[in-house]
Amino acid sequence: MDTKSSEAQYMSGFGNEFQTEAISGALPKGQNNPQRCPMDLFAEQLSGSAFTRDRAHNLRSWLYRIRPSVVHGEFEAEDLSTPPLEPLISTFTSLRGDPNQLRWDPLPLPSVEEEIDFVDGLVTVAGSGAASEKSGVAIHLFTANISMRNKAFVNSDGYLLLVLQQGNLSIQTELGYLELSPKEICVIPRGIVFRVELSTECPARGYILETFSGPFELPNLGPLGANGLANPRDFLYPVAAYDLECDNKFEVVNKFCGTKWKAKLQRSPFDVVAWHGNYAPYKYNLELFNTMGNHSEMRNFDW
Repeated sequence: MDTKSSEAQYMSGFGNEFQTEAISGALPKGQNNPQRCPMDLFAEQLSGSAFTRDRAHNLRSWLYRIRPSVVHGEFEAEDLSTPPLEPLISTFTSLRGDPNQLRWDPLPLPSVEEEIDFVDGLVTVAGSGAASEKSGVAIHLFTANISMRNKAFVNSDGYLLLVLQQGNLSIQTELGYLELSPKEICVIPRGIVFRVELSTECPARGYILETFSGPFELPNLGPLGANGLANPRDFLYPVAAYDLECDNKFEVVNKFCGTKWKAKLQRSPFDVVAWHGNYAPYKYNLELFNTMGNHSEMRNFDW
Protein backbone atom coordinates (compact mmCIF):
# COMPACT_ATOMS: atom_id res chain seq x y z
CA MET A 1 0.00 0.00 0.00
CA ASP A 2 1.30 3.44 -0.86
CA THR A 3 1.95 5.54 2.20
CA LYS A 4 3.34 8.94 2.96
CA SER A 5 6.37 7.38 4.61
CA SER A 6 7.51 3.79 4.03
CA GLU A 7 10.37 3.96 6.52
CA ALA A 8 9.62 4.19 10.23
CA GLN A 9 11.00 7.23 12.02
CA TYR A 10 10.79 7.89 15.72
CA MET A 11 10.69 10.42 18.54
CA SER A 12 12.10 9.38 21.92
CA GLY A 13 11.02 9.79 25.55
CA PHE A 14 8.58 7.77 27.65
CA GLY A 15 5.33 9.68 28.20
CA ASN A 16 6.60 12.87 26.59
CA GLU A 17 4.49 15.51 24.91
CA PHE A 18 5.10 15.12 21.18
CA GLN A 19 4.16 17.00 18.05
CA THR A 20 4.70 15.73 14.53
CA GLU A 21 3.37 16.42 11.05
CA ALA A 22 3.74 14.51 7.80
CA ILE A 23 3.23 17.75 5.84
CA SER A 24 4.72 20.98 7.08
CA GLY A 25 2.04 23.35 8.35
CA ALA A 26 -0.58 20.68 9.08
CA LEU A 27 -0.55 21.36 12.84
CA PRO A 28 -2.60 24.35 14.05
CA LYS A 29 -0.55 26.95 15.86
CA GLY A 30 -1.66 28.00 19.33
CA GLN A 31 -4.96 26.10 19.06
CA ASN A 32 -6.16 22.51 19.30
CA ASN A 33 -9.47 22.79 17.50
CA PRO A 34 -9.75 25.92 15.34
CA GLN A 35 -12.92 26.59 13.40
CA ARG A 36 -10.99 25.71 10.27
CA CYS A 37 -7.91 23.50 10.53
CA PRO A 38 -4.94 23.92 8.19
CA MET A 39 -5.42 22.07 4.89
CA ASP A 40 -9.12 21.56 5.81
CA LEU A 41 -8.22 18.64 8.07
CA PHE A 42 -10.59 17.40 10.80
CA ALA A 43 -9.49 17.79 14.43
CA GLU A 44 -10.21 14.92 16.84
CA GLN A 45 -9.11 14.42 20.43
CA LEU A 46 -8.13 10.85 21.29
CA SER A 47 -8.53 10.44 25.07
CA GLY A 48 -6.73 7.79 27.09
CA SER A 49 -8.15 9.01 30.41
CA ALA A 50 -11.00 11.09 31.73
CA PHE A 51 -10.41 14.61 30.49
CA THR A 52 -10.82 15.88 34.07
CA ARG A 53 -7.87 13.84 35.39
CA ASP A 54 -5.00 15.73 37.00
CA ARG A 55 -2.28 16.91 34.66
CA ALA A 56 0.20 14.20 35.69
CA HIS A 57 -2.22 11.42 34.66
CA ASN A 58 -4.13 13.08 31.82
CA LEU A 59 -3.60 11.20 28.56
CA ARG A 60 -4.76 12.64 25.25
CA SER A 61 -3.60 13.42 21.75
CA TRP A 62 -5.04 15.70 19.11
CA LEU A 63 -5.24 14.11 15.66
CA TYR A 64 -5.64 16.04 12.40
CA ARG A 65 -7.03 13.74 9.76
CA ILE A 66 -8.42 13.81 6.24
CA ARG A 67 -11.85 12.41 7.18
CA PRO A 68 -13.64 12.01 10.55
CA SER A 69 -13.10 8.62 12.18
CA VAL A 70 -16.83 8.30 13.02
CA VAL A 71 -17.72 7.84 9.34
CA HIS A 72 -18.05 4.06 9.09
CA GLY A 73 -20.67 1.36 8.70
CA GLU A 74 -22.49 -0.29 11.58
CA PHE A 75 -20.45 -2.68 13.71
CA GLU A 76 -21.72 -6.26 13.64
CA ALA A 77 -20.61 -9.02 16.00
CA GLU A 78 -18.47 -11.77 14.51
CA ASP A 79 -20.20 -15.06 13.76
CA LEU A 80 -18.45 -17.60 16.02
CA SER A 81 -19.86 -20.49 14.00
CA THR A 82 -17.29 -19.83 11.28
CA PRO A 83 -13.50 -20.11 11.62
CA PRO A 84 -11.56 -19.04 13.55
CA LEU A 85 -13.54 -20.81 16.27
CA GLU A 86 -11.29 -19.72 19.16
CA PRO A 87 -12.92 -16.62 20.72
CA LEU A 88 -10.89 -14.00 22.53
CA ILE A 89 -11.70 -13.77 26.23
CA SER A 90 -11.95 -10.52 28.17
CA THR A 91 -14.06 -11.68 31.15
CA PHE A 92 -12.53 -14.27 33.46
CA THR A 93 -14.57 -13.74 36.62
CA SER A 94 -17.18 -16.35 35.66
CA LEU A 95 -14.66 -18.98 34.53
CA ARG A 96 -13.61 -21.88 36.73
CA GLY A 97 -9.96 -21.69 37.77
CA ASP A 98 -7.57 -24.63 37.51
CA PRO A 99 -5.10 -25.15 40.42
CA ASN A 100 -2.90 -27.51 38.40
CA GLN A 101 0.49 -26.51 37.02
CA LEU A 102 -0.03 -25.71 33.36
CA ARG A 103 2.18 -24.88 30.43
CA TRP A 104 1.55 -24.14 26.78
CA ASP A 105 3.51 -25.06 23.70
CA PRO A 106 4.03 -22.30 21.11
CA LEU A 107 1.24 -22.00 18.59
CA PRO A 108 1.94 -24.04 15.47
CA LEU A 109 2.84 -21.88 12.51
CA PRO A 110 0.18 -21.72 9.80
CA SER A 111 0.68 -24.07 6.88
CA VAL A 112 1.42 -22.76 3.40
CA GLU A 113 -2.18 -23.52 2.39
CA GLU A 114 -3.58 -21.39 5.22
CA GLU A 115 -3.76 -17.59 5.17
CA ILE A 116 -3.80 -16.33 8.74
CA ASP A 117 -3.29 -12.66 9.57
CA PHE A 118 -2.60 -11.11 12.98
CA VAL A 119 -6.27 -10.75 13.98
CA ASP A 120 -7.29 -14.26 12.89
CA GLY A 121 -4.23 -15.72 14.63
CA LEU A 122 -5.05 -14.37 18.11
CA VAL A 123 -5.76 -16.94 20.85
CA THR A 124 -6.39 -16.32 24.57
CA VAL A 125 -4.62 -18.69 26.99
CA ALA A 126 -4.98 -17.09 30.44
CA GLY A 127 -6.20 -14.06 32.35
CA SER A 128 -7.96 -12.58 35.34
CA GLY A 129 -10.56 -9.91 36.04
CA ALA A 130 -12.75 -8.38 33.36
CA ALA A 131 -12.37 -5.70 30.72
CA SER A 132 -15.83 -4.30 31.53
CA GLU A 133 -14.66 -3.64 35.10
CA LYS A 134 -11.30 -2.21 33.95
CA SER A 135 -9.50 -4.63 36.22
CA GLY A 136 -7.21 -7.54 35.40
CA VAL A 137 -5.16 -8.85 32.49
CA ALA A 138 -5.35 -11.28 29.58
CA ILE A 139 -2.57 -13.32 27.98
CA HIS A 140 -2.83 -14.02 24.26
CA LEU A 141 -0.70 -15.83 21.72
CA PHE A 142 -0.59 -14.87 18.05
CA THR A 143 0.73 -16.25 14.81
CA ALA A 144 0.46 -14.94 11.24
CA ASN A 145 1.75 -15.79 7.79
CA ILE A 146 0.14 -12.96 5.80
CA SER A 147 -0.21 -9.22 6.26
CA MET A 148 -3.51 -7.59 7.09
CA ARG A 149 -4.85 -6.50 3.69
CA ASN A 150 -7.25 -3.55 3.75
CA LYS A 151 -8.06 -4.62 7.29
CA ALA A 152 -7.46 -2.82 10.58
CA PHE A 153 -7.83 -3.70 14.26
CA VAL A 154 -8.73 -1.63 17.32
CA ASN A 155 -8.86 -2.91 20.89
CA SER A 156 -11.48 -1.24 23.09
CA ASP A 157 -10.73 -3.48 26.08
CA GLY A 158 -7.22 -2.46 27.14
CA TYR A 159 -3.58 -1.82 26.37
CA LEU A 160 -1.71 -4.37 24.24
CA LEU A 161 1.95 -5.18 24.90
CA LEU A 162 3.36 -7.23 22.03
CA VAL A 163 6.41 -9.47 22.47
CA LEU A 164 7.63 -10.81 19.13
CA GLN A 165 9.23 -14.27 19.26
CA GLN A 166 9.71 -14.91 15.55
CA GLY A 167 9.58 -12.88 12.35
CA ASN A 168 9.58 -9.13 11.73
CA LEU A 169 6.55 -6.86 11.79
CA SER A 170 5.70 -3.46 10.42
CA ILE A 171 2.85 -2.07 12.50
CA GLN A 172 0.94 0.78 10.88
CA THR A 173 -1.00 2.82 13.43
CA GLU A 174 -3.12 5.93 13.08
CA LEU A 175 -0.20 7.92 14.48
CA GLY A 176 2.59 6.37 12.36
CA TYR A 177 4.72 3.26 11.88
CA LEU A 178 6.49 0.96 14.34
CA GLU A 179 8.96 -1.64 13.07
CA LEU A 180 9.17 -4.62 15.44
CA SER A 181 11.82 -7.35 15.61
CA PRO A 182 12.58 -10.11 18.14
CA LYS A 183 14.01 -8.70 21.41
CA GLU A 184 11.76 -5.66 20.99
CA ILE A 185 8.36 -4.96 22.53
CA CYS A 186 5.70 -2.46 21.58
CA VAL A 187 2.66 -1.07 23.35
CA ILE A 188 -0.54 -0.04 21.57
CA PRO A 189 -2.94 1.88 23.84
CA ARG A 190 -6.66 1.28 24.00
CA GLY A 191 -8.64 2.73 21.11
CA ILE A 192 -5.81 3.22 18.58
CA VAL A 193 -6.42 1.66 15.16
CA PHE A 194 -3.57 -0.37 13.69
CA ARG A 195 -2.73 -3.06 11.17
CA VAL A 196 0.11 -5.59 11.14
CA GLU A 197 2.24 -6.33 8.10
CA LEU A 198 4.88 -9.02 7.81
CA SER A 199 8.18 -7.36 6.89
CA THR A 200 9.54 -10.61 5.43
CA GLU A 201 8.09 -13.76 3.89
CA CYS A 202 8.69 -15.67 7.15
CA PRO A 203 5.70 -16.29 9.43
CA ALA A 204 5.51 -14.35 12.70
CA ARG A 205 4.68 -15.55 16.19
CA GLY A 206 4.61 -13.96 19.62
CA TYR A 207 2.91 -13.13 22.89
CA ILE A 208 0.56 -10.37 24.03
CA LEU A 209 -0.10 -9.01 27.50
CA GLU A 210 -3.36 -7.08 27.66
CA THR A 211 -4.02 -4.87 30.68
CA PHE A 212 -7.58 -3.76 31.37
CA SER A 213 -6.82 -1.31 34.19
CA GLY A 214 -4.79 1.43 32.54
CA PRO A 215 -1.47 2.53 31.06
CA PHE A 216 1.95 1.08 31.75
CA GLU A 217 4.25 3.09 34.00
CA LEU A 218 7.99 2.96 34.59
CA PRO A 219 8.74 1.76 38.15
CA ASN A 220 10.52 3.87 40.72
CA LEU A 221 14.22 3.09 40.95
CA GLY A 222 14.56 3.14 44.74
CA PRO A 223 18.07 2.16 45.93
CA LEU A 224 19.26 1.94 42.31
CA GLY A 225 19.31 5.72 42.26
CA ALA A 226 18.67 7.94 39.27
CA ASN A 227 19.91 5.52 36.60
CA GLY A 228 19.23 1.94 35.59
CA LEU A 229 16.50 -0.40 34.39
CA ALA A 230 14.71 1.08 31.34
CA ASN A 231 15.77 4.62 30.45
CA PRO A 232 12.85 6.85 29.34
CA ARG A 233 14.83 8.13 26.35
CA ASP A 234 14.99 4.62 24.86
CA PHE A 235 11.22 4.42 24.29
CA LEU A 236 10.43 5.31 20.68
CA TYR A 237 7.23 6.88 19.35
CA PRO A 238 6.18 7.13 15.68
CA VAL A 239 6.20 10.27 13.58
CA ALA A 240 3.06 11.12 11.61
CA ALA A 241 2.49 9.14 8.41
CA TYR A 242 -0.65 8.61 6.37
CA ASP A 243 -1.90 6.59 3.40
CA LEU A 244 -1.62 8.36 0.08
CA GLU A 245 -4.42 6.17 -1.28
CA CYS A 246 -6.99 7.11 1.36
CA ASP A 247 -9.98 5.97 -0.70
CA ASN A 248 -9.23 2.24 -0.36
CA LYS A 249 -12.07 0.33 1.29
CA PHE A 250 -11.24 -1.17 4.69
CA GLU A 251 -12.70 -3.54 7.22
CA VAL A 252 -12.19 -2.51 10.86
CA VAL A 253 -12.30 -5.17 13.58
CA ASN A 254 -13.09 -3.79 17.04
CA LYS A 255 -12.48 -6.04 20.06
CA PHE A 256 -15.10 -4.96 22.59
CA CYS A 257 -15.60 -7.02 25.77
CA GLY A 258 -13.85 -9.94 24.10
CA THR A 259 -16.09 -10.01 21.02
CA LYS A 260 -14.83 -9.03 17.59
CA TRP A 261 -17.13 -6.48 15.96
CA LYS A 262 -16.65 -5.67 12.28
CA ALA A 263 -17.51 -2.55 10.30
CA LYS A 264 -16.89 -1.40 6.72
CA LEU A 265 -15.07 1.80 5.84
CA GLN A 266 -15.09 3.49 2.45
CA ARG A 267 -11.64 4.92 3.15
CA SER A 268 -8.39 4.11 4.91
CA PRO A 269 -8.43 4.77 8.68
CA PHE A 270 -4.75 5.74 8.43
CA ASP A 271 -5.31 9.33 7.34
CA VAL A 272 -3.80 11.29 10.25
CA VAL A 273 -1.56 13.93 8.69
CA ALA A 274 -0.40 15.44 12.00
CA TRP A 275 -0.81 14.90 15.74
CA HIS A 276 0.37 16.18 19.09
CA GLY A 277 -0.03 14.91 22.66
CA ASN A 278 1.10 12.16 25.02
CA TYR A 279 -1.24 9.29 24.11
CA ALA A 280 0.45 7.19 21.44
CA PRO A 281 1.93 3.76 20.69
CA TYR A 282 5.60 3.13 21.37
CA LYS A 283 8.30 0.48 21.25
CA TYR A 284 11.36 -0.49 23.30
CA ASN A 285 14.48 -2.56 22.62
CA LEU A 286 14.94 -5.05 25.47
CA GLU A 287 18.69 -5.20 24.83
CA LEU A 288 18.91 -1.68 26.28
CA PHE A 289 17.52 -2.78 29.65
CA ASN A 290 20.06 -2.35 32.46
CA THR A 291 19.54 -4.24 35.72
CA MET A 292 22.27 -2.26 37.47
CA GLY A 293 22.53 1.39 38.48
CA ASN A 294 25.31 3.64 37.22
CA HIS A 295 26.67 6.34 39.51
CA SER A 296 30.12 6.98 38.05
CA GLU A 297 31.32 10.59 37.69
CA MET A 298 28.21 11.86 39.42
CA ARG A 299 27.93 15.41 40.71
CA ASN A 300 25.28 15.84 43.39
CA PHE A 301 24.11 19.32 44.34
CA ASP A 302 21.35 18.17 46.66
CA TRP A 303 23.15 17.85 50.01
